Amino acid sequence: MPRFTRRAAGAATLAAVVLLAGCAQADADAGAASDADKKSITIGFNPGPYFEMFEEGVRPILEDEGYTIKTKDFTDGVIVNVAVDDGDIDANIMQHPVYLEAINAQEGLDNAALVQVPGPPMAVFGGKSSSLDDVAVGAEIAVPNQPSNQYRALKLLEELGWVELSDTIDTATASLQDVSENPHDLRFIEMENAQQVAALTDVDYSVIQGNFIVSGGLDFDDALAVEELTDEFSVVVTVAKKNLDAPWAQAIKAAYESDEFAEYIRSDGAYKGYNLPAALED
Repeated sequence: MPRFTRRAAGAATLAAVVLLAGCAQADADAGAASDADKKSITIGFNPGPYFEMFEEGVRPILEDEGYTIKTKDFTDGVIVNVAVDDGDIDANIMQHPVYLEAINAQEGLDNAALVQVPGPPMAVFGGKSSSLDDVAVGAEIAVPNQPSNQYRALKLLEELGWVELSDTIDTATASLQDVSENPHDLRFIEMENAQQVAALTDVDYSVIQGNFIVSGGLDFDDALAVEELTDEFSVVVTVAKKNLDAPWAQAIKAAYESDEFAEYIRSDGAYKGYNLPAALED
């Protein structure tokens, strides 16, 4: 009797293992099938030109391929990334790779860049002052309060010869402490990106991120200085890393790299001066 019980127990245990393995495989197969069949995509946006660019240049391509598109608006760069990682939305279009990696590290997320999209550069606009000539001692300059974009603002001011920066300044952790020389005794006002356009008349100058320039109704023709935007600071479509090869994600990537989207960008004067991904360059 005991021998029979041990054999029966062993058989039962083996059966349970096989059953669990079978269930796990079935779940994996079901997940893969579900992913392949996924035809509804939800995308998050922050203020800026990327929503309109998507709506007019990319959505029609995806809808022609049978996808249903939903969009959600966010005003915070952290929450929209957590939403991707949690699966509340499938993708976001609002950030450059340096910011993406900083938020991944800060929040313990596993998001990744899918494809670069055209983006506007950062620029200096005049508020109380209308010229870069003879900058006043003690002039007030608004800069973004987020490190990677503050880095860009400070580099642009360095190019103007207004400041010198530390040799050890880092793109992801830059701060005003990295200003090593400030011959004009400039006063830096750190601001939320979204507040800089509204507060422009309260300061002498403001170094503003491109998407907020566009969403705030400013014209690049009125800028006093414009950043030479590089790819590391150009906006990307972000998805959870596990979804990079998903058919729906690859459909988004293909749409942004398509001839149809390239023609849309080239034909609309609103995107003049934008940094273009290599796939869209002539």
